[in-house]
Amino acid sequence: MEVYSRTDRGIVRSSNQDYCKTGSLPDGSVWAVVCDGMGGANGGSTASRIAVETIAEQLKELYNIKKYHDDVEGLIKEAIAIANQRVYDMSLNIYSLSGMGTTVVTVLMRDGFAHIVHAGDSRAYLYENGSVRQITKDHSMVQELVDLGRITPEEARDHPNKNIITRALGTRTNLRTDYNKVPFGKESVLLICTDGLSNYLTEDDIADFINENKGMELVERLVEQAKSMGGGDNITVAVIES
Repeated sequence: MEVYSRTDRGIVRSSNQDYCKTGSLPDGSVWAVVCDGMGGANGGSTASRIAVETIAEQLKELYNIKKYHDDVEGLIKEAIAIANQRVYDMSLNIYSLSGMGTTVVTVLMRDGFAHIVHAGDSRAYLYENGSVRQITKDHSMVQELVDLGRITPEEARDHPNKNIITRALGTRTNLRTDYNKVPFGKESVLLICTDGLSNYLTEDDIADFINENKGMELVERLVEQAKSMGGGDNITVAVIES
């Protein structure tokens, strides 16, 4: 497996509050972490950076603890829990960082499966057999309105409150995350992104780009497409190819 990533400030924002890291474990598993910070320029960028760096550090350290060898969900959730506490403690102890937080998507590929844990509205998409489907479900006010049948998914895309999220790492001591496990076969692609991409590109758009591009070229073209369509937010994309 190969993993590629890029984060970009976009066209409008003066700073980049997204953060991303990728890597591998000794058994050949591949991982990626994407975060989109909130809480002002300083708070948002600090929250996303601390979260990503802590999760990356903990994935490597916890891997060597026996109880996590066969519990990938537990491994990822523990890494995120440690990151959540670090960001939360920092927000309490440093006045200028009060209220900061971040979305999080963490993916670990092992033994033909993608293990995905997330909170917030950053997303993971799976490409297989020429099409793309969203794996994660946004933790947002607008998604709750969709679930209640008050608005359609199409109306959600342009809703004025679409950026209000209902879960975020670092805003409270306990963070509820969602876990998904999906088969990851030959020719599959997993794409992780912040809303700087998903606000502009549909699943069909993403599938078209994957059909025509691979590797870092795919990542670059997705980012540039989001920028050409307005680039109103920071844009982060990570791609894992089988």
